[in-house]
Amino acid sequence: MNKNSVLITGCSSGIGRALAEAYLAQGWHVFASARNTDSLANLHSDNLTTIAMDVNNPQDVARAASTVMETSGQLNCLINNAGYAAMGPVAELSRDALQRQFATNVYAPVALTQALLPALRAAASDQQRSQVVNIGSVSGILTTPFSGAYCATKAALHALSDALRMELAPFAIDVITVQPGAIQSKFGDNSLANLAQELTPQSLYAPLKEQMEARATASQDNPTPASEFASELIAQLLSKPDPVIRIGNGSRALPLIARWLPVTLRDRILSKKFGLPSLKRA
Repeated sequence: MNKNSVLITGCSSGIGRALAEAYLAQGWHVFASARNTDSLANLHSDNLTTIAMDVNNPQDVARAASTVMETSGQLNCLINNAGYAAMGPVAELSRDALQRQFATNVYAPVALTQALLPALRAAASDQQRSQVVNIGSVSGILTTPFSGAYCATKAALHALSDALRMELAPFAIDVITVQPGAIQSKFGDNSLANLAQELTPQSLYAPLKEQMEARATASQDNPTPASEFASELIAQLLSKPDPVIRIGNGSRALPLIARWLPVTLRDRILSKKFGLPSLKRA
């Protein structure tokens, strides 16, 4: 198969689904992955291959790499989009919730990149470079209360992407870090459900439940539609993309706040926003 091909993780909804639809519209062969392929049932195209994959399952990752090689023999673009967030105070976050976030948001993109490196190299040439696109977040730049673990995973992904960008460049593979702002998706609902599992009435932060819920759903406050995000991202990826791409509501303002506001002032503003001064020592 000589058609350009892309593998996208987390295609059940939101950014992943929109990217899959946009690449299909461009005539690419799309390998769309999700843990449950039933969620992909309404995606129809002769250029579509659906893959059941839990990005944290090494066997699933290996099967996905084999599917790509057997189907097309190469891969022009890998988009590491699947993500997981469990909001809540770091001081009370369970070890399991912390590990799940790092497994999905940090370890999995590295494992997929490693597994698909032969396919990416097979497609790479001086005329057309392959791409690894890691979907990070502005949350990896500006840390807020009650999202420390999630912010840490995205910051880690940004750092790994920086290293990969330099390390894979000699093989004609570009690594692009995408740092979205608020994008319309089910991310807020999923974060809210994960928060409910973690937060107990005995929590030191129980009086701030509403503020924590607001942080969990913050990505859905005036979000950029996923279809608009996908169209703009693909337009950049198909030209000469910058190493770091920021798209969506807040994607430019929040990094500026992180860069220019003094730490003490930033802490004071964010602490007040999330109600932390109202807590009293027992």
